[in-house]
Amino acid sequence: MFESLSDRLQTVFRKLSSKGLLTAEDVREGMKQVRLALLEADVNFKVVKEFVARVTEQAVGEEVLQSLTPDQQVVKIVHQELINLLGESNVPLQEARPGPTILTLVGLQGTGKTTLAAKLALHLRKKGRKVLLVGCDVYRPAALTQLESLGKQLNIPVYSEGTEAKPPEIARNALALAQKELFNVVIIDTAGRLQIDDLLMTELEEIETAIHATERLLVVDAMTGQEAVRVAETFNQRLALTGLIMTKMDGDARGGAALSVRAVTGLPIKFMSTGEKIDGHTLEAFYPDRLASRILGMGDVLSLIERAEQLYDADQAKRMEKRLRKGEFDFEDFLDSMRQMRKLGPLQQIIAMIPGLNQLSQQMGDEMTTERELKRVEAMICSMTIQERREPKIIKQKRRERIARGSGTTLQDVNALIKQFTQMQRMMKQFTGGKGGRKGQPDPQELLKMLRGM
Repeated sequence: MFESLSDRLQTVFRKLSSKGLLTAEDVREGMKQVRLALLEADVNFKVVKEFVARVTEQAVGEEVLQSLTPDQQVVKIVHQELINLLGESNVPLQEARPGPTILTLVGLQGTGKTTLAAKLALHLRKKGRKVLLVGCDVYRPAALTQLESLGKQLNIPVYSEGTEAKPPEIARNALALAQKELFNVVIIDTAGRLQIDDLLMTELEEIETAIHATERLLVVDAMTGQEAVRVAETFNQRLALTGLIMTKMDGDARGGAALSVRAVTGLPIKFMSTGEKIDGHTLEAFYPDRLASRILGMGDVLSLIERAEQLYDADQAKRMEKRLRKGEFDFEDFLDSMRQMRKLGPLQQIIAMIPGLNQLSQQMGDEMTTERELKRVEAMICSMTIQERREPKIIKQKRRERIARGSGTTLQDVNALIKQFTQMQRMMKQFTGGKGGRKGQPDPQELLKMLRGM
């Protein structure tokens, strides 16, 4: 979502760095470009004005301008102010003591509340919570069907009473069931409208009176721009919201809502969601410092580590480390590594989280194309014999032709794979210093060629 804004900001900082020593006029000119970039990203005008004023005031100070790296000092100031704008620190969900913890999801129709409810349920179950989903959208039968289908898919119970019952009663009965069955968390999926109306707000107030939710979370479509800010203010006035969840953060809109809504409403963003898939990496706890780093192209190693820890196999990692140190990386190792990496999420997203490789991820093509290429590589490796996987050097012309026929690819595809795999082996030696290799950093452009070649 922030690709355009990130590119614009990084262009500004590159221009500043090319000047060496900076003057106050250089900084002010740079801040004009930052201002335009934020406005084009649909960030609230008042928020932009105050943000640029704070950055400029600090950046034209004598300490910054006379520093040996003034451009880096300016980036540091912008980074910190972005963090301040987004909320300074992560605000976790509140927990009711004694339970159950009740989370009411509210918002306009089309923001993705029902899908978000399932994602949140999965996220909390992974943390050891016993979760109950509750369908209170009685005006849209498809919403109840969708919630029940998602609950069945995730093996998470769903409570509903059909389309004839009143939502406040459904919520009250669900709470009674949760207390009886010792559920830790109750997630209530409420109805939305295409626009805010008094009927919707009154019903939500009645639900709140019936259950007294621990958290009242507004689900905000990040692609709606400044309209999202107005919606958040209206809901907050009637319901006293406790937080926000941003959905569709991977959309192609400008994304200014995510940068504006916290500053305008004062409400913390607790999660951000991407895509429609219900899995472990499309819902993330919101960390202002991590998002600020992503926007500035600094990567997000902590989020990447957290994803990896969920899939981490210590024994397998130790075995792989020993093989890498001996320079024994083969096609079987590559296939295992590729399958593990795909579990972490889209490849572009993973590459973008690594500091210094943000631009590399943007050159890799769209997600569907990359996924097709990875499946094609997997098909070619699976068409190899065990001996061929373990001893790639024996794969000569006839073997390559057989692998191409077996995987439904061409001889050129197989030749390219083996060539790129050889480059990867060389890069592995650079990382580990195995078999006389010099330990160090691989060339990013070589990495890009390898990924695109596959």
